[in-house]
Amino acid sequence: MAQEILVAVLIVSLTSAALATLLAVSERFLSDYGQCRVLLNDEKEITVQGGKTLLSVLSDNKIFIPSACGGRGTCGLCKLKVQEGAGLLLPTEEPYLNQQERDSGVRLSCQVKVRNDLKIQIPEELFNIREFTCKCAEITDLTHDIKQFRFELVEPDKIDYIPGQYIQLLTPVYEKSSEEVYRAYSVSGDPADKNHIELIIRYVPGGICTTYCFKYLKVGDEVRFNGPYGQFRLTDTDSPVVFIAGGSGMAPIKCILHHMKNNGIKRTAVYYFGAKKVKDMFMQDLMKKFQDELPDFKFIPAVSSPDPDEKWDGQKGLVTEVVKRDLKNAAQHEAYLCGSPGLVDAAEKVLVELGLTEDKIFYDKFA
Repeated sequence: MAQEILVAVLIVSLTSAALATLLAVSERFLSDYGQCRVLLNDEKEITVQGGKTLLSVLSDNKIFIPSACGGRGTCGLCKLKVQEGAGLLLPTEEPYLNQQERDSGVRLSCQVKVRNDLKIQIPEELFNIREFTCKCAEITDLTHDIKQFRFELVEPDKIDYIPGQYIQLLTPVYEKSSEEVYRAYSVSGDPADKNHIELIIRYVPGGICTTYCFKYLKVGDEVRFNGPYGQFRLTDTDSPVVFIAGGSGMAPIKCILHHMKNNGIKRTAVYYFGAKKVKDMFMQDLMKKFQDELPDFKFIPAVSSPDPDEKWDGQKGLVTEVVKRDLKNAAQHEAYLCGSPGLVDAAEKVLVELGLTEDKIFYDKFA
C-alpha cells in the first residue's frame, strides 16, 4: 500500500514538473508578440514591442496616462478608448466601467496587453503632461509613519498645477523592486512656489514606492515624476466649504489652503481632520496659522482612540462622528473629502444624511 502511494506521489510530481516546464516554454514562445503598431487619435503611430500593458508602452514613449494605483487595476483612472485590437473585456476591468463606457470601447490601459496592432483615442490634454527631473531637497518626519518630501525641480525647473492635483512619482529599480514603478501622490506644497513640489506620504509596509521613499531615498538624490493630473480642485463659487481628511489626505487640502491664502479667497471654511491616536496628528501649528491668516477658516482636529497616557483636549471620536454633531447648515456647503476609500465613503454618507447633495461633494480617494 505504501509503495502504491509512493508511486502515485511520484507520478503526480513528475506530471506537475512536466506541466510547469510546458507552461514556461509556452510563455517563452507564445508571449513573443513581436513589433506592434499603436495608432493614436488617427494621427500618430508608434511601434512597440508586444507583451507589455498599454499603460506601460505609452509611458515608455513619454505619453503619461493617470494611474493612482501604479497599474494594479485598482483605481480605474487609466481609462482610454480602444477602437481596435484590445480583445475581450477582462473581469478586472468590469467594476470600473459603466455600460456606456463598455459600449464605446473604453478600457483600463493597465489591463490591456499589447499583443497586436491597436487603435486608440487619448484625450488631447494628456499630451501636455510632462516628465520632470528633480532632486530631493528635504525630508521631514511628520508622524511615526508619515513624512513630507520636498523636491527641487531641475528639468524643467518650474511647474504649474491646480491645487488639489497629483503627480506620479517614479520609483527606480532598487533591491526591493526589479522594475521601475509609478505611484500617485497629491501635491501638498504652496502652488506659488513653482520651483518645488512637496508630497506627504504615508508608509505602507511592503509597498514598493513608500519603502523606497522612507528607507532608501536621501536628500540630494535625483528622482523623476510626471504630471500634473486630476480634477480635484476648489470650485469658483461663494458657497461655504467643509474639508474632511485623514492621514496623508492632508496633502491636497493643505495645498488648497495655501491657494486660498495666496488669492485672498474669503469663503467660510471648516476643516475636520481625523487621526486614530494623538501621535498620528500633525501640522496643527500650520493649521492654526491658516486660522490666523484666512478670515473665516476653522480647523477641527479629532482623535478617535487616544491612548490613556496621551493628553488630548480636542474633539474625540471618528472624524465623521464629529462632523455629524458639529456641522450646521450642511446643505449650504460644498464638501471636499480626501483620504482612504473607507473614510471618503463614510464622510459622503454622513454629509448626505445632513442634507448635502452629491453634486456638491468632491473627493480624492487614495487607492
